[in-house]
Amino acid sequence: MKKGNIFLLTLVTILVAGGLLFWYLKPMNVMPQALEAMKSNDSVKVTYENWIAFTPRDATPTVGFIFYPGAKVDPRSYAPEMSEIASHGFLTVIVLMPLNLAIFGVDKAGEVIKDYPYIKKWVIGGHSLGGVIAVSYAKNNKNKINGIVLWASYPDNSDDLSNSSIPVLVIYATNDGLATPQKIEDAKHLLPQNTEYVRILGGDHAQFGWYGDQDGDNPATITRSDQQKIIVNATLNFLKDISLSYR
Repeated sequence: MKKGNIFLLTLVTILVAGGLLFWYLKPMNVMPQALEAMKSNDSVKVTYENWIAFTPRDATPTVGFIFYPGAKVDPRSYAPEMSEIASHGFLTVIVLMPLNLAIFGVDKAGEVIKDYPYIKKWVIGGHSLGGVIAVSYAKNNKNKINGIVLWASYPDNSDDLSNSSIPVLVIYATNDGLATPQKIEDAKHLLPQNTEYVRILGGDHAQFGWYGDQDGDNPATITRSDQQKIIVNATLNFLKDISLSYR
């Protein structure tokens, strides 16, 4: 084969491979409601730099919530929930992950913690793969984390917290086609016995955020707004308990 043809074939192969990689890693579209929640308001100041931070305006928060997004999900997709939680007096931070995959940013929470020395207690959580990686960070940084919140997620087998005393909240949905109720059940032995479980009847995987439908998921039988009210309320109650605890 002539050198020119080899070069052309190599170039085409690189372009095709790059295009496929871009398609695979391209985050799912963020919905308009999430973009609206990215704006500061009378209750919450939003900053979008090294991460997306939602800071309450009328209080100095002492509890912070670090959130790891799901795989290939635009981090802004969780802005409505984080803004609402922040309006109740908690600092909430959505971490920006390399290639939109939390597996490449396991220790990103440490950067957040270092930047907010006035926060006395930290809770880490995440959606789907983000939750898996959040557990991994918590296990390896027990002196920094006071609680874990999992949205449609469960630990990896290598991250056994069954003998830990750390408070954990798991929120899952009955119509979830990815983090199915059976998978949540099968992972219970990896979490502390006092783990709190909140079951959303009719909820699905994608409605934990604002990014539309997701391949492999099942249709929800409740609205996104109704599902997220349950998610936000359960998370808020957990954060309030952490703020009152002596741990």
